[in-house]
Amino acid sequence: MRYNHPCFVVPVAQLVRASVCGTEGRGFKSHQAPQVIMSEANDKFVRQTVQPGLAGLMDGSVSTLAPIFAAAFATHRPHVAFLVGVSAAVGAGISMAFAEGLSDDGKLTGRGHPFRRGVIIGAMTFLGGIFHTLPFLLNSFHAALVLASIVVGLELMAISYIRYRYFDMPFWRSISMVMLGGAIVFAAGILIGAS
Repeated sequence: MRYNHPCFVVPVAQLVRASVCGTEGRGFKSHQAPQVIMSEANDKFVRQTVQPGLAGLMDGSVSTLAPIFAAAFATHRPHVAFLVGVSAAVGAGISMAFAEGLSDDGKLTGRGHPFRRGVIIGAMTFLGGIFHTLPFLLNSFHAALVLASIVVGLELMAISYIRYRYFDMPFWRSISMVMLGGAIVFAAGILIGAS
């Protein structure tokens, strides 16, 4: 006698036991299926949400440093630096959103719908650029500069942790690489602004 019901097909039963056969699985016990499902869900979350979010946060946090601090050191006027920072954050967010949204349709790479990825990376790019811009709302140039530098450090720490948490990057290696990139852009902004 042959059974075609999925509860009696061992390889299939191990994967669909919980959804088709119920929690008891008609005698089949598999501890693999939930782990497989969780692993696939986690991989999908990383590909479709974490990766574009991290790319946006990195771009916004790092690429806007040079224009903001160049404007700050060139003018010593916090309001000017604030306007430059806001425009850089908005421009970078829009640019990254379109670049990600038009890069691929997500079917081949499994990275999800391009509109969703574009929104995520655009929003995170804007947030990464605007956080260290807000301190320049202060009237004191030196206070704004110190606070903005602290915010930049916190942003880079957050980026390092995300890379460590989701991409199996050793924490101290991750933080050293991110800090090095941030320091280079930060120094470039200061040198350009002071020239």
